[in-house]
Amino acid sequence: MGFRKGAYCTVWSVEPKSNTMTKVKLSISRKDKNTGEYITDFSGFATFSGTVAAGKAAALKEKDRIKLDDVDVSSKWDDEKKVMYYNFKVFSFDMADGSGSRENSAQPNSPQPQVDSGVLDDSRLPF
Repeated sequence: MGFRKGAYCTVWSVEPKSNTMTKVKLSISRKDKNTGEYITDFSGFATFSGTVAAGKAAALKEKDRIKLDDVDVSSKWDDEKKVMYYNFKVFSFDMADGSGSRENSAQPNSPQPQVDSGVLDDSRLPF
């Protein structure tokens, strides 16, 4: 499967760097149908970028399972060292069990306020 949108990953370590960046070591494996053994397709570090993704990633624990959503891979050639460097980035993800983030958030089934109910409660606004 490899590093791509929709891939399920296992988290091995989490290192918050700032409010907008968290470095996560993760792996992606698949089961060989003939032998029944798991084969690692990807193992490495990914940068979770943006306040939402970095914040959710900072709350992850070892052996958590996540499903990647918006991802990107970039590369850069170093002429001096004659080496290609790859950067794996995650902009959004979900918990593999579908539970959302570990942080407290508004319940998806909570009643929405009426449009014409009078004063607007701004406590639910994202900014």
